[in-house]
Amino acid sequence: MASNYSYPGVYVEEVASGSAPIVGVGTSTAGFIGVVPDSIEIPKANPNYDPTKPVDPNTNSPYSTEKVTPVDAGVVTLCTNFSEFKKAFGDFSTDTDQRNLAHAVYGFFNNGGTRCHVVRVASEDKITADFLESKFEPIDEIAIVAAPGITDSSVCSAIDIHCKQKTKDRVAILDSVKDFGGDGWKNQTPGDADVLGNSDYAAYYFPWIQVFDPATKTMKPTGDGRIFVPPSGHVAGIYARVDAQRGVHKAPANEVVFGALGLKYNISKNHQAGLNPQGINCIRDLNGNIQVWGARTLGGDKNGEFKYISTRRLFNYLRESIDEGTQWVVFEPNNHELWAKITRNVSAFLTTVWSTGALFGNSAEEAFYVKCDEETNPPELREQGQVITEIGVAITKPAEFVIFRLSQWAGPGSN
Repeated sequence: MASNYSYPGVYVEEVASGSAPIVGVGTSTAGFIGVVPDSIEIPKANPNYDPTKPVDPNTNSPYSTEKVTPVDAGVVTLCTNFSEFKKAFGDFSTDTDQRNLAHAVYGFFNNGGTRCHVVRVASEDKITADFLESKFEPIDEIAIVAAPGITDSSVCSAIDIHCKQKTKDRVAILDSVKDFGGDGWKNQTPGDADVLGNSDYAAYYFPWIQVFDPATKTMKPTGDGRIFVPPSGHVAGIYARVDAQRGVHKAPANEVVFGALGLKYNISKNHQAGLNPQGINCIRDLNGNIQVWGARTLGGDKNGEFKYISTRRLFNYLRESIDEGTQWVVFEPNNHELWAKITRNVSAFLTTVWSTGALFGNSAEEAFYVKCDEETNPPELREQGQVITEIGVAITKPAEFVIFRLSQWAGPGSN
């Protein structure tokens, strides 16, 4: 707007740039659901316990218990460290379900997670589509959903539908069942993976991991304190760690599970060969390191171009970032100027994404295209108040099968 300049000189004024850059959304905030009773018993070491004398619950017990009341069922609590979780849901306890949740959240933070929303229910049947809609759907930052140790197919399906159909901006991390009875798992699909079918919004991990449990050690000081827990919380932490270090496009695999001391089942290459095509992500002991050795969505090959969890999560990231970053477009005049602004802002965002290695191509032009013009916005669509932008991206896929071809070479000068 013109100003009233009354004397000679240089005038510097601020003007709006008209640019509305798109900022990438977060991808690593988790939402955890657990079955936690209204009263929790936390074991506390007895300082007067004498290990040289027989254990007696009345006179010489290695521990006592402290009863703790968690937050009300259905109350979603934001936790940015494990201490905040303990205040709301209790420390490691004698209750199996609460313990699974506690170890999942602890493993999440230990493996690189920084923010999670936690809610408890009184029983598994409370985890329904309506529950997820009311508790987690309003929290836009949640990008990962898990119910550690809960393997009921109806619950897992509800979580999958919440991610795939209701929100379309998050993925589910599902656990296999803990026990299969001997070597039965070698000849069948572990747990409910075959029942759940396939989903490109979910990832399924097998087997359970072994960790140190302070409560178990307190109750039995002569033992090693090791127990098996579901891996979903630790895996969610790995998602967050890889996102921070490399980016959401990097497959969250070939990564060490911090805090894991062993596995419920040891998986060989031949065993995994039958599980990988189904999208069952194996956790393996490789040279003494417990590592995630799979990066597929549930169903694997059946999911086509979305058979990798990193591909799905990258698309979620792109879609949500563009969605949130272009809200200013609503009610703007639908003309060439608007189309040019949309093209410019989306292209600038995708150029930044390409520069991280997430998109495939030697140049930005090879990696993506953005089309918003008269062809995508003919008069009949403009009359309906619509503006259409067509975007194409070339995704960088994980190098899942690395092949080196070796042969003998006689060397230079040989006949």
